[in-house]
Amino acid sequence: MIRGIIFDMDGVLVFNRDAHIEAFEVICRKYGVPFSRKEFMPTFGMTNDQILAKLMPEVIKKVDWHKIAAEKEEIYREIFERTIAPAPGLVDFLKALKNDGFKTAVGSSGNTPNVNFVLSRCGITPYFDAIANGDMITHGKPDPEVYLLAAKKLNLDPAECIVAEDAPVGIEAARRAGCAVVAIASTFERSALSDYDLLIDDFTQISTDDLRKLKN
Repeated sequence: MIRGIIFDMDGVLVFNRDAHIEAFEVICRKYGVPFSRKEFMPTFGMTNDQILAKLMPEVIKKVDWHKIAAEKEEIYREIFERTIAPAPGLVDFLKALKNDGFKTAVGSSGNTPNVNFVLSRCGITPYFDAIANGDMITHGKPDPEVYLLAAKKLNLDPAECIVAEDAPVGIEAARRAGCAVVAIASTFERSALSDYDLLIDDFTQISTDDLRKLKN
C-alpha cells in the first residue's frame, strides 16, 4: 500500500526547465563551450557534477566543477526568481495528501540552496516531512540513492512510496529504488516518458484516491 509520496523538485514542484537551460547556456558561453539543447536534455535529473562532466569535460579538468556549478546556480536563481511559482495544482494536492495522512518528501538532485529557494519562495516548506537532495548523496540519478534516502527519512519501505518524476533518469532511479512512479510530462513530451504507473501533465490531474488504487 502506498503511504508516502516523494517529489522530485525540478520539473515537478516547479516547471523550471527553461530557466535551467538558459542558465547552462550562459555558463557554457562564459567558458567557451558550445551548448546543444539536444545533447543537454537527457541530463535533466542528474547532479551538477554529472552534467558538467558531459557538457565541458575538458574545462572541469582545469576549473573546479564546484565553482562552475555555484556560478550556474546563482544565474539560474536570478532567472527563475522572476517567474517562480508552484506547479499547477501542486498546493491543493499537497494539502490533500496531508489531510489524508500521506507522508511526503522531496527527493532532488538539486543542491541545498536551490531546494531551499524553491520551497521557501513557493511557500510549500511546511508540507514536507523530509528532504533528500544532491548534497546528501554520493551517486546521482539514475542511481537510486536519493530516493532510498528519502524513503528512509520517512521511515517507510521504498515499496510503500510513489515517486513523482519528470525525467527518464529519475524514473529509472525510482524504479531501481523499488518505488512506484507518477510521471509528469512537463520537461519532456509524453512520448519520451515510459515505465510509469500514472502519467499526468500536472497535479490538477491526480487525487489521493488515485494513489490508493496503486499497488507496488
